[in-house]
Amino acid sequence: MTLRLRAFLLPVLLGLPLALLLAGCNKVESITIVPTAGVEILTAVGQTAQFQAYATEQMGSAPTTTDNITNSVTWTSSNPSIATINSSGLATAVSAGTATITATSSNNVVAYSNVTVNVVSTNPGSSSIVSIAVIPSSQAVSSPNQTTDFLAIGTTSTGATVDLTSLVTWRSSSTNIATIDHSTGVATAVNQGSTTITALYSTNSGAVVTGTATFTVSGGNTQKYTALSILPVTVSISASGQTSQLIAMATSGSTGLQMDVTNSTLIQWSSSSTAIASVSSTGLVTGKNAGTTTITAELTNPDGSIVTGTAAVTATATSAPEPLISLTVIPSSATAGAIGDTTQFLAIGTYSVAPYTRDLTNSADLTWISTLPNYFPVSSNTGGGSGASAGIVTASNNGTAVIVAEAVNPLDGTIQTATATFSCPLTLPNPSGNPPTPGTCNTGVYAPGLLATLTVYNEGLNTTNWLVTASSATETANVVHCGPGWTKNGNSGGSVCTATYPVKTVVTVTAPAQSGVAFGGWTSNCTAQGTVTATGPNTCTVTLTTNDTVGAIFN
Repeated sequence: MTLRLRAFLLPVLLGLPLALLLAGCNKVESITIVPTAGVEILTAVGQTAQFQAYATEQMGSAPTTTDNITNSVTWTSSNPSIATINSSGLATAVSAGTATITATSSNNVVAYSNVTVNVVSTNPGSSSIVSIAVIPSSQAVSSPNQTTDFLAIGTTSTGATVDLTSLVTWRSSSTNIATIDHSTGVATAVNQGSTTITALYSTNSGAVVTGTATFTVSGGNTQKYTALSILPVTVSISASGQTSQLIAMATSGSTGLQMDVTNSTLIQWSSSSTAIASVSSTGLVTGKNAGTTTITAELTNPDGSIVTGTAAVTATATSAPEPLISLTVIPSSATAGAIGDTTQFLAIGTYSVAPYTRDLTNSADLTWISTLPNYFPVSSNTGGGSGASAGIVTASNNGTAVIVAEAVNPLDGTIQTATATFSCPLTLPNPSGNPPTPGTCNTGVYAPGLLATLTVYNEGLNTTNWLVTASSATETANVVHCGPGWTKNGNSGGSVCTATYPVKTVVTVTAPAQSGVAFGGWTSNCTAQGTVTATGPNTCTVTLTTNDTVGAIFN
């Protein structure tokens, strides 16, 4: 019995380590390839594209995990004469066509993607594409879900024509109105409206040639505005005929973005009392008699719905001393070359007395506003810091923002406004290894919503005359003021102050020396530099990540 029992247990015991080993191995359940099918398009022979494989794995009863297994799968191309792929997932264009890319794991789990190589196959010789005509140049359909085909016909430097329909990349300027298959040129209506169809072709030299057409959807739902606001909301002008420009900003219901509709044919301006102040069809208010009136902007959507915005206008009986007649933003428009780029806007005021022209860019009485502050933050100097650099806009995402300058005449409170546009358009395609096309934006540098909030406060016992200052987004010192130790026009700084900056901004926070104020150091995020006394500047440096808080101690 003893011998038989040992003979039976031996293989069982020997098998336990193997069973335990197998139970501890990860099992690939599925594979995802990035980029997915239909996305990767190469435009020249020799151009490369990197594919990556991600596995969803299961180990026993543990939760599933996702891991990058690019270098452990077997990569194959269905047609190496069109595109090859190496063991690291790097595909190389060989000739025009489409090849299926396959990734196979060690336990035979398979995933597929593809790569399309767009090379002129009609042999235009040594000539190059110099222009593209999109045919038809305009097309209209009556309702959503209807489709239409667009053709791209290229003209070479020798005058020959080439059908590039399947070799260009197709884009729709508004996918809310119509989408288009990026490789076939088939457009599909979505909502009522009009969109620009663009065909983009990259030559072997790296140049990008484009052609455009218009696609109109005459029926279906319209893209409408859901809110309307007026800038500024309160205005004070002289009843002696002084004017002030109002600006109407509408919010799109589908995108949530704001746009300047001041001069739109959809909007109507009115005054509740034209005897006090009138308003033109472009939002220009003129004072007539002393009193108060409400200016209303009424926007009628194509579907008949109406949104309104109002502003309160006060006309005073006194003539405006040294009135600010007009305000201009220079340049009127600017385009970023890449995300992270900045542009300096200037605000130039025209007055009725000498000096007639004044630079108000950094004036404490001028406020800069961006309609998309999360994408295009603009620096301002409402705190009145000396040497500040206001009017600087930073591109943090793709799109277009309206930059508004509001100037207040400090003698009578009248307001003048002016606008400019700042754009960061999408990156055009180009051969691998070349820099982004000039005048376009690289979408991969930053993520949307690049704003961080800095909060400054006092944890000490002094509540009467403490002061903390902070630099601007361009590192101009003493632009942000916090605490009762700073006063301007009879107003003191708050006990808790906040300021908004683009992420990664380096902000210098300072506790200036003041008579009778003992600075006891920083409570968070800052290390006091130098001697922590009230005889010299005590500074700290914060590199903003998301939202940061700086505490100071004053006794």
